[in-house]
Amino acid sequence: MAQPTQHPHIVVHSPGLDGSRRVTSDDEPLGIATHVDDVSEILRLADLYVTDIEETDLIEWEGGGPDDWPGLSEHHEP
Repeated sequence: MAQPTQHPHIVVHSPGLDGSRRVTSDDEPLGIATHVDDVSEILRLADLYVTDIEETDLIEWEGGGPDDWPGLSEHHEP
């Protein structure tokens, strides 16, 4: 019987004081994101392709969801 595919435990951590968020996979640091698009790029560079990061169950969002980037909203247009 085939084993179920194991997916890494991806976490976008709570925003830091500057609004940036750490991204980890199974407790390994992948990068720092300042916008939801950064999360996509960090995952792509780690060969972790997630098609819809805002809706997937593969990513755990701590301290707010993909639209929560406190302190950084003036840097990115909606």
